[in-house]
Amino acid sequence: MLDWLYNIVGWILVQIHAGLTFIGLDTDSGWAWGLSIVLLTVLMRLLLVPLFVKQMNTQRKMQDIQPKIMKLRERYKHDKERLQKESMKLYQESGTNPIMGCLPLLLQMPVFFALFSVLRSVAEGNVRYGFTEELVESARSALIFEAPIAAQFNSSPDDLLALGSSDPIMAKVIIAIACVVMGTTTFLTMRQSMKRSITQMPDNPMMQTQKIMMYMAPLFGLFGLMMPVGVLVYWVTSNVWTMGQQHFLYSRQPEPGEPAKDATKANGSAKGMLSRKKTAESAPEPKEEPKIERKQPKKQPRSKRSGGGSR
Repeated sequence: MLDWLYNIVGWILVQIHAGLTFIGLDTDSGWAWGLSIVLLTVLMRLLLVPLFVKQMNTQRKMQDIQPKIMKLRERYKHDKERLQKESMKLYQESGTNPIMGCLPLLLQMPVFFALFSVLRSVAEGNVRYGFTEELVESARSALIFEAPIAAQFNSSPDDLLALGSSDPIMAKVIIAIACVVMGTTTFLTMRQSMKRSITQMPDNPMMQTQKIMMYMAPLFGLFGLMMPVGVLVYWVTSNVWTMGQQHFLYSRQPEPGEPAKDATKANGSAKGMLSRKKTAESAPEPKEEPKIERKQPKKQPRSKRSGGGSR
């Protein structure tokens, strides 16, 4: 049913790999295939940036209607069903949607399953989804630190050897480490988003569901034991991208009561200029002191000073 999506993901992966080998990377190396997966992830995340920005704008609108939500809570504090109904009505009237907080993650899932199916097909040696027989053999033999791109943790030692690994035990260790990194980065990503969401939307009806998903995030590491190494590379890359993207955008659209970094600098500069201007205006202008002229007595003739007349 989703073969059309698998074909698109497989074709893009093959084209990126062809571009990397064109600039000099070894066609059969794990770095060429691993970097192809990383670039595929980055391309997909770039397409989701507008949606992420829209999500942040929606959260901002929900923050603006919080006073109305508080009034509803006070009015219907003994009727939770009515409170939820009136809250959802208010969200609809304001053009906001609490589900937007989960939408970017949900839209990543089809690509995730498509890449999983493509790599599983490669591991089985099937010529499908845009891969030729030569590309299938190349991807099957590609290694990242002794771990084949198409291998899983539950792959048998014989399967790992058949996929090109010279040390099956080390391959399993690398896959296990990748699973731990995957679970950790998933938890940190969701925790970063949850802290922001709690500050902006304490009455979000989806908050409890998001909390449950956050605390279940480390379990993704266990699910990673059943995923090919290439899918783990995709997932970790996506998590790292998300953390960096959220940090960058959150710093420019801060939490309530916290000014943005750029705005803080601009406001500080403007306030400094305004303060200097007021100081200059309030300072009294120096008054010119009147000049004191001292009148000197006129010099009288000698005869008048002596008081005598002519004899």
